[in-house]
Amino acid sequence: MCITLYLSLCLCFKHIYADSIHRLRSCQLQGRFKLNGMYQDGDFILGGLFHVHFFTVFPELSFRMEPQQPYCEKFNMEGLQHAQTMAFAINEINKNPTLLPNITLGYHLYDNCVMLRMAFRAAMSLASGTEDSYSNLNCTGPPPVIGIVGDASSTPSIAISSVLGLFRVPIVSHYATCSCLSDRKKYPSFFRTIPSDAFQVRAMVQILKHFKWTWVGLLYSGDDYGVYAAQMFHKEMQLSGHCVAFSEILPNDHNPKDIQRIIRVIQGSTARVVVVFALSSFLIPLMDEVVLQNMTGCQWIASEAWATSLEYHTPRFLPFLGGTLGIAIRRGEIEGLHEFLLRIRPSNDTSQNIVRIFWENLFGCRFETGGLKTGREQEKMECTGQEDLSTTNTPYTDVSGLRASYNVYKAVYALAHGLHDLMQCEEGRGPFIGNSCADITSLKPWQLVHYLQNVNFTTGFGDHVTFDKNGDALAIYDVLNWQPSSDGSITVHKIGVVYEGATTGMMLTLDADAIYWNFETKKPPLSVCSESCPPGTRQATRKGLPLCCFDCLPCGDGEFSNTRDAVECMMCPDEFWSSPDKDQCVPKEVEFLSYEDPLGISLTTASLLGTCFCALVMIIFALHHNTPIVRANNSELSFLLLLSLKLCFLCVLLFIGRPQLWTCQLRHAVFGISFVLCVSSILVKTMVVIAVFKSSRPEGKGAMKWFGASQQRCTVLVLTALQVVICAVWLSTASPTPHKNNHYFRSIIVYECAIGSVAGFSLLLGYIGLLAAISFLLAFLARNLPDNFNEAKFITFSMLIFCAVWIAFVPAYVSSPGKYAVAVEIFAILASSFALLLAIFAPKCYIILLHPERNTKNAIMGRETQNK
Repeated sequence: MCITLYLSLCLCFKHIYADSIHRLRSCQLQGRFKLNGMYQDGDFILGGLFHVHFFTVFPELSFRMEPQQPYCEKFNMEGLQHAQTMAFAINEINKNPTLLPNITLGYHLYDNCVMLRMAFRAAMSLASGTEDSYSNLNCTGPPPVIGIVGDASSTPSIAISSVLGLFRVPIVSHYATCSCLSDRKKYPSFFRTIPSDAFQVRAMVQILKHFKWTWVGLLYSGDDYGVYAAQMFHKEMQLSGHCVAFSEILPNDHNPKDIQRIIRVIQGSTARVVVVFALSSFLIPLMDEVVLQNMTGCQWIASEAWATSLEYHTPRFLPFLGGTLGIAIRRGEIEGLHEFLLRIRPSNDTSQNIVRIFWENLFGCRFETGGLKTGREQEKMECTGQEDLSTTNTPYTDVSGLRASYNVYKAVYALAHGLHDLMQCEEGRGPFIGNSCADITSLKPWQLVHYLQNVNFTTGFGDHVTFDKNGDALAIYDVLNWQPSSDGSITVHKIGVVYEGATTGMMLTLDADAIYWNFETKKPPLSVCSESCPPGTRQATRKGLPLCCFDCLPCGDGEFSNTRDAVECMMCPDEFWSSPDKDQCVPKEVEFLSYEDPLGISLTTASLLGTCFCALVMIIFALHHNTPIVRANNSELSFLLLLSLKLCFLCVLLFIGRPQLWTCQLRHAVFGISFVLCVSSILVKTMVVIAVFKSSRPEGKGAMKWFGASQQRCTVLVLTALQVVICAVWLSTASPTPHKNNHYFRSIIVYECAIGSVAGFSLLLGYIGLLAAISFLLAFLARNLPDNFNEAKFITFSMLIFCAVWIAFVPAYVSSPGKYAVAVEIFAILASSFALLLAIFAPKCYIILLHPERNTKNAIMGRETQNK
């Protein structure tokens, strides 16, 4: 007994040891998933995940036995078409002598049954293989699949890419649109041939921009698709400067109260365009209420989820949904696909059970399995496998609108072109470490990812296929328009394309003449919160309302806007001013005292009259130069005084006209020298009067020796020369120059002469004022000297007026803007010149011309009166 037990234990341990050694040298498959699939062998295998069934049934768990495998129900004809499109593309590539020559591609396709767990099981089966054991522990040779096409849904794609992305297995989805899959850090080996939801939203906004719809409503479903799309839509609308008038969630439970509330919101809004992100199942109750309430006048914008749905193409919806604009996945044409789909035949191979299930569902028959048959199975006829597919009309054989299938076709070709580029690598010029190339006999998935990132080809339909840095294909959508058909229903017409190029950005192409508008005007509706602001105005946002609601305010003076809907008015340049309509800038009016100006004409006339009067007085004095009244007090000084007054009148002409450098430099110099010559002559005349009367007295007999003719001329010249020096220093250090002044009037440029140096100008005027004050003081002191014609009285009067004018000139000059400051200066020159001319020379001319009997020495000295 003990010996038997010992032998039994030895045999058991030996068996266990041998089994352990075998397990150490190979990997054993622990179990198999029950998956529906299709298979074709090849040098390299591509995997595929498709929605061939709609639902997954999971058996109840008893926890007493191993759980049974889940199974799928409700066959999806379109899903099988997608899978068969992949098979067709691979067969087409295998026949192409230029693409992957001498290489045969195979495929292994699985049904994911629209369920995350089934999709994940299928993906793990593709990545790890289905062999019972694997003894090559060095992992040499090609992987079970070099890439996967699918999954069609975003959620399974996220899960699968999170795991297989760790091993850099390339995954190319044809229908997963979540924008989160563009994150290269999380999903480094994920690619897709369908635009992401982010592009769909941008495409929608691009259509709104095209038709200038800035005020729109938004409806969306409460699932992930609708919520994320709505969030991106709000963001894109804000970035583009557009506004959402209302945003409502479509109820999941189809609550009539919520539906009616949404209808009231739409009817109460001024927005006539409504954008909808939702599946048809969410939208049908709302559209039924639209029909019930006869709500017309809305322009609907459909997302790709319902833009091609057939539920709304009935005559019942035409009055309300006719003219709807929508975007859909790019439709393509695949030559030869229809014939390939009709050639499919079922096989007895268990790896090809998808076709057998399709056949049984399509023809209502069953295949012989050799097992027990249920009552329902006995009622079905047996499938022969030779049934005629051409007599059927199903979504499987319908190739008139290939959209998702076309994306599958592009995904397969992208993987093939990536593998082709990998095989064309020249050793020493490769992209990997040491400029090496991939070893085709031991291909690593991450090596194919590198080439897949850089694929660049064009399909037979003419579409360009490449991927950006995030693995997204060049985005493109068809723009659709729902139009009435001959039978009163709705047909979908393609009226444009929206795509996003790598260099061109978002581009929208529309055939405007082909669009059907469901409005009386047959034109696009106007959907804005506020009317467009014309040029010359700016937008002012209304308090508490979105940016699209605004008032149009006219631009201020000196501002303009030359575009519609300007947010801000722009300032005109310094030498320009806004036009009356504020829509452009025009050159400012240049103002200066011109000869054409009425004021300029008046001052010029006064200047010339004063000059003529001086000339006339000089003529009178020249004709009567021997008379006592002319000879009194040195006639030479009188002529010098008349000459200086003439210069004072003529210098006014330098102040009139467009300022130039030479006129600016001369006007004040001539003015200052002329007036000093004039006032110094008067000063000397006054001093002579005083000296004459003093010399007539005994105590002042020697006074006249200091005031001879030469001394008088010398005094005048010295006093005038001092002013010349002042002017010379001023002009050489800070010369007056022409200056355009914008400070007086914002709308006018005052062209004036900048004085250059305030000190120089002040010194010039101050010197004139000093001489005038001295002359006035001396004349005032000599006013009561005994003489019948005491010239000191007239000099006192003239200098009083002279000083009064120039004292009043200072505040008037400072407070006068622009050309009026020049006019004030001219007026002061003319007034003081006329005062001197009239006060000093008018009495003498009066006697010479009207009372020559008084023009005698005795009369002037007052002796005739004394004799009488």
